[in-house]
Amino acid sequence: MATSYDVSDRKMFDDVGDGGGNDGSEALAGRHALDACREIARRAFDRVRAAVRGRDEVIEWILNALLADGHVLLEDFPGSGKTTLAKALGEAIVDDRPEEQRGPIEAFRRIQFTPDLLPSDILGTSIFEPQSGRFTFRPGPIFAHVVLADEINRTSPKVQAALLEAMAEKQVTVDNRTLPLDGLFFVIATQNPLDIAGTYPLPVAQLDRFLFKIRMEHIDRQAELEVLRSMRERQDNPGGGLKKVTRGEILRARRVIQEEVFLHPMVQEALVDIANAVRSDRRVLQGVSTRALVLAVPALKTRALMSGRSYVDSEDLEVVLPLVFQHRLELGAAGQDPKEITREAMAPALERLARAALVRTAADR
Repeated sequence: MATSYDVSDRKMFDDVGDGGGNDGSEALAGRHALDACREIARRAFDRVRAAVRGRDEVIEWILNALLADGHVLLEDFPGSGKTTLAKALGEAIVDDRPEEQRGPIEAFRRIQFTPDLLPSDILGTSIFEPQSGRFTFRPGPIFAHVVLADEINRTSPKVQAALLEAMAEKQVTVDNRTLPLDGLFFVIATQNPLDIAGTYPLPVAQLDRFLFKIRMEHIDRQAELEVLRSMRERQDNPGGGLKKVTRGEILRARRVIQEEVFLHPMVQEALVDIANAVRSDRRVLQGVSTRALVLAVPALKTRALMSGRSYVDSEDLEVVLPLVFQHRLELGAAGQDPKEITREAMAPALERLARAALVRTAADR
């Protein structure tokens, strides 16, 4: 993944001109806003990387999903560092609201999914208090900025559905009451790709709620040695003493990325054409949904921002779409690679985009 957080190395805003007679103040405001977003991403990346070694690419994708307001499904092996990664991300975010406005929201919560888990175990429940004669709602672990849903395929479909409603709507329903979750709400769900005994595999309709599905492989030898060498240092100072990001900064960054990173109409056309090419492939039984394309747009814009651009280009599609599409495709035979099918479908559209000027012009303002 050709993503960089080196602020000194980026080529920035080469597409923003003066607007054909405009004094450029509006463009300048956009530049400063995008520059600030890159700084937020860099700080979050550095903070998480200080606690998690050898997972730079996974951290980048997870930060992409966080800034694109999506959720991530990790396929991993036990002991691969998923809890450390999710906890480090949660602890890298500080709630900058006044104490009275925070409510029951925690920075990070881990939910271990088991077959006997009930929806109320994650959503919360109403408790009767004899002294007051009233029911009081006690929030569950889902009320957090970052939630690690560990082994999501080990719990019943009823519990899975409760979590996925929260992911889609950022709200929970308890005792016929609808309660909002925090605007930052971000889920990292995991499943073991090998141990399938006693599991409830997520159907495609539920997998569609996740922006990315990321396969975590074992880290290389050098990274594993670094993990062992830095154990004590990371235990004593897991964030490396680096500056955190605030909840408000992330929410503002999401809004700025969607408003200021330009998506050319030709890119929108390419998205639809690629989706139709995948759907018409004879190897594909069920293609990608329109929701997948909607979710892909902020991910493409975020990737463009992280790569030092204020517009989406063909490289963003080439890198992002295989991760967005792979878990949404139902294939006709085992052994087929959804990423390869996606790449084949992308080729004609990417060739057209490579010859086009995708930058923002005065006419697009």
